[in-house]
Amino acid sequence: MKNHRTFCRMCGDVVANKRSALGYKLCLLCGDEMAHQRKFTIACNNKQGYELITDLSMLKQLNPKRTT
Repeated sequence: MKNHRTFCRMCGDVVANKRSALGYKLCLLCGDEMAHQRKFTIACNNKQGYELITDLSMLKQLNPKRTT
């Protein structure tokens, strides 16, 4: 197997071989930065399935006892 270098898509730095073997295309620092930008949660509604919540106002609407 050849040593193949993978470069980060954001900064152009070299991605570690083990990280690249797992399929990551970003270096550790850029990956950490991207993870902090992404915010979501999963909520389970009563007698319904799970729902992906990406907006806080959406989560507030799920509460039947909300006042505002």
